[in-house]
Amino acid sequence: MPEPFVTTLYEQLRQVPDPRSARGKQYSWDFLLMVVSAALAAGKRKLSEISDWVKGHHAEIQQAWERSIERMPSYATVRRVVLCVDILKLEAAIAAYSQSLSDSTGTVQPPAEELPLVGQAIDGKTLRGTVQYKPEDRTHLVSLVRHEDAVVLAQQRVENKTNEIRAVPELLRGRDLQNTVTTMDALLTQRTIAQHILDQKGDYLMVVKDNQHELWTAIDVLFRSSPLPRGEDDRQTVVTRDKAHGRIERRTLESSEALKDYLDWPGVDQVLRRTCHRVEIRTGRASEEVTYGITSLGRQRASLEQVEQFWRGHWTIENRVHYVRDESMGEDRCQVHTGQAPQALAALRNGVLNAIRHRGWKNIAAALRHLLSFE
Repeated sequence: MPEPFVTTLYEQLRQVPDPRSARGKQYSWDFLLMVVSAALAAGKRKLSEISDWVKGHHAEIQQAWERSIERMPSYATVRRVVLCVDILKLEAAIAAYSQSLSDSTGTVQPPAEELPLVGQAIDGKTLRGTVQYKPEDRTHLVSLVRHEDAVVLAQQRVENKTNEIRAVPELLRGRDLQNTVTTMDALLTQRTIAQHILDQKGDYLMVVKDNQHELWTAIDVLFRSSPLPRGEDDRQTVVTRDKAHGRIERRTLESSEALKDYLDWPGVDQVLRRTCHRVEIRTGRASEEVTYGITSLGRQRASLEQVEQFWRGHWTIENRVHYVRDESMGEDRCQVHTGQAPQALAALRNGVLNAIRHRGWKNIAAALRHLLSFE
């Protein structure tokens, strides 16, 4: 087990209270949280795999702990850790660790002499391995993730996907949202969420689909109508192109301020139409997708090129957090489903990912292989 892993993340795990009675303790609570986290960093998914890994690394763990340990925790002990940990305090400790990492990344410099804008994305994730008998038994989590460095800033459990709407204000409550732009998909495009972000001095960028029919229709009519003569039309357009993942992509983002006094929506300043044209290089097959959006960002605070950066940055939460936890760390294949254990493991995985990225790793799969080389 490499020494750098048990540094500042460990210091935060020490703040999680021990729920056990004083009698019969063989291991300290921070030690147990540390070894479970280390096993997750080594790619272990099941509780039995975690327990086996800990037992198999007795000497290395003892050396890192700098204390004599007669024997390693059993499977039953590992199971009790994730079932009994104070989940709110654990999430708070991981969030505090995330917040302690550099806030200078993930920023977009506004045109005026203001503080940089920081993009952060909100989205939900269902832990598929937790669906054992009934779909309603699954564990669903909603997270707040910084765009550029993919640091998970906060996470909490909700009963199901539709409850994300009520969970978002709780997720953001008490946070300083000044100079942040919070992005979200169409499910969370809600007046109450927009107002909550504005009340906390933040800005939003929301995707608009037919679940907000009147809003969608107004934006659709605006952009489908013919532009006004030059000098009378306020529309702006920016085009970006790139070539990656076997395809060529051209994205056209258009904005208008024409509806900001017409729409019944908190703080809306611009409406957006984004047209994404893709060509598969191998087959030549072309496709086009049109998406609408709204933002509270005014043109004096961010250029349209910067709005496009925030739009693209939203996918950080899927590509660099959810996908990595599923594919590299095996979260969806983990069938731990009892009580709060799935959320506890997910929280520790977030802490591990943040720690790995903070050490300079960009490729998480390579980082995990590096950690496995200490086997």
